[in-house]
Amino acid sequence: MISAGVEGANRGIPSSEEVRQQLDRILSSSEFRLPERARRFLEFVIDETLGGRREYLKAFTIAQAVFGRDANFDAQQDPCVRIEAGRLRRELEHYYLTAGAADEIIITIPKGGYAPAFEVRRTAEALDDALQPSREQVEDRPIAARGRPGYRYWAIAGSAAIVLVSATAVLQYMRTPDAANAPAAGAGDRPTILVERFESVTDGRLASDISRGITDDIIEKLVPFNEIGVVTAVPPNKDQAAAAQPSYALQGSVRLEGNTLRSTARLVRRADGAVIWANNYDADMQVQGVLKTQTSVAEDIATAVARPFGVMFRTDTETIAGSDDTYACVLSYYSYRNEMTSAAHDAAQSCLQRAVEKMPGDSNVAALLSLTHLDEFRFAFQLNTKPTAATLKTAKGLAEHAVQLDPNNARALQALMLASFFGNDMPEALRAGAAAYASNPNDTEVAGEYGLRLSMSGEWGKGCELVSTAVSRNAGPRGYYEVGMALCAFMRGDTQAAELWSRMSDLDYNPMHRLVLLSILGALGKGDEAREQIDWLKSKAPAVIPNIGPEVEKRLARKQDQARFFAGLRAAGLPVQTDAPLQN
Repeated sequence: MISAGVEGANRGIPSSEEVRQQLDRILSSSEFRLPERARRFLEFVIDETLGGRREYLKAFTIAQAVFGRDANFDAQQDPCVRIEAGRLRRELEHYYLTAGAADEIIITIPKGGYAPAFEVRRTAEALDDALQPSREQVEDRPIAARGRPGYRYWAIAGSAAIVLVSATAVLQYMRTPDAANAPAAGAGDRPTILVERFESVTDGRLASDISRGITDDIIEKLVPFNEIGVVTAVPPNKDQAAAAQPSYALQGSVRLEGNTLRSTARLVRRADGAVIWANNYDADMQVQGVLKTQTSVAEDIATAVARPFGVMFRTDTETIAGSDDTYACVLSYYSYRNEMTSAAHDAAQSCLQRAVEKMPGDSNVAALLSLTHLDEFRFAFQLNTKPTAATLKTAKGLAEHAVQLDPNNARALQALMLASFFGNDMPEALRAGAAAYASNPNDTEVAGEYGLRLSMSGEWGKGCELVSTAVSRNAGPRGYYEVGMALCAFMRGDTQAAELWSRMSDLDYNPMHRLVLLSILGALGKGDEAREQIDWLKSKAPAVIPNIGPEVEKRLARKQDQARFFAGLRAAGLPVQTDAPLQN
C-alpha cells in the first residue's frame, strides 16, 4: 500500500463498501473538478480493482473502456490514458488537501500504473505518537530545548545542512546572473527554497544512501530554474530581515519495500508552516536500477515544485499581488499568461519594463519582457495586437541581452528561440531551443515550446515526444499544450485522436486553437460542428479568417503540412487562399 500524498495514512485496508462510499464522496465534491471522462476513468479502475481484475488495468483496456478506442489503439503513439491518469492523480491530491483533508479513506493512483490503492488514515492519537521523538532523541537534546515545540523540525533541518554543506557549498545562497558590469538580482528578488535532507524511514545502508542521493539530485535539478533560489541551510542570523530567509522548505522521506522505492515530498511555507503541496512517488528499482530510479524521482519532485505556472507561482501570486518588487513582476507574467487578456498583458509588460530599468543585470526579467513582446505575435488575435518589425526587433534585442547576461538561462534561450522563429530564422530558433532544453530539461515550459517549434519545423516525431512529456508534467496554462498534441495526431493522420486532444485544449485561450479544431473537423467530415466553429470565429475573432494563410504559413514550415491543414479548413467550408498546393 502506498502513501496518499498527505500525512497520516496507516497500513489499514478499507472494505469494498468503504471504498465505494469514499468514491461517491469524491465524485460529489465541488473540489473534484475533472470532467465526466476522468470520473469514468476513476470509477472504472476502482470497479476493476475491487472486482479482482487489477492486473487487466493497462492503457489498452482503459482506452477501450473509457475513451472508446478500437483495437488499433497504440499507447506509445497516443498517450491519452497516461495524460488523463496524471490529471486524475493531481486532482485526487487536490481533493485530499482541501475537502477531503479529514476523510478516513484515502484513494490514490500510484505512478507507474493505473490500479488504485486504498488506505485508512491513521487516527489523531496514533499520528501524535508517531510524531513524538524517540527516547534517545530526547536525551540527546540540550536540556533547555527538550519539549520545545518545533524542535524536531529544526533538528532535521540542521542535520540536513551538515550532511549537504560540504558537497554543495556553492548553493548556500541564491545564484545570480553573471553580468560583469550590471547589478545582479539579490536574494530578496525571488523566493528561496530550503532543501532539507530527505528522511530514511527504512533501516539500512541502501535506504540511507538513496535518501541522501535523492536530496542531492533534487538540489541539482532545482538549481537551473532561474526564477527561484536554492539553499541547503538557514542563514545563520535568524534575526535578519525576513526577505533574506528561505521562503519554503522542501521536505520528504524515503521508504524501501522490496524492490519498490516509495518517496513522499511536501513543500512547506516557512512563514506559517502551511503545507502548500504534497505528493508521493512510487518506482520499481528493478526496471531502471537504483541510480536511475533515484534520479527519476528527483526530477519529478523538482519539476512539480519549480515548474512555471506551478504551485509555488500560484501561491506567491496570491501572497504578493500588487507588490512592485522585481519578483512580483515575474509573477505578473505568469498570471497574465493564465488570464490571457489585453489588460493583463499590458500590466505585465509595464511592470517588467520597470523591473528591467531597475535591475538591468537580471537575465530573467529581460527574458520575460522579451516574451511579452513576442506574445504580440503568438497571441495577436487574442490580445488584439498588431505586431510590427520594430516589435520583433525589441523582443530579439531583449532576448539576446538576457542570454548575454546568463548564457545558461533556459528562459532567456527560450525567448531567443521564439524571436528567431517569428523572425523566420528556423535554424537559429532550433539551435536556441536545443540550448534551452539542454540547460534545463526539467523546465516544462521550455520542453513544450521547443517541442512545438521542432514539430512545426517538420520534426514531428522528436517534437511531439517533447510536447507529450510537457503535457504529462502538467506544463503551461491549463489546456495550452494539448493543442500541440492535437496537431501531432492530425499530422500523422489520426484525426480521431486529434479531435480528442483538441477538445481537451482550452479553445478560448487563443482563437488559433479553434482553427486547429476546425481543420480537424473538416478532415473528419463533421460539417455541422465545423460550422459552429466558423460562426464562433466570425463573431469573436473576425480578424482571423482573412489572415489564415499567412498565419498558418508562419507557423508550419513544410508545404505538405500547410497543405494538410488547409485541406481540412476547405473541407470544413472555409475557403482559404494560399500558395500551398492542394493535398491529394
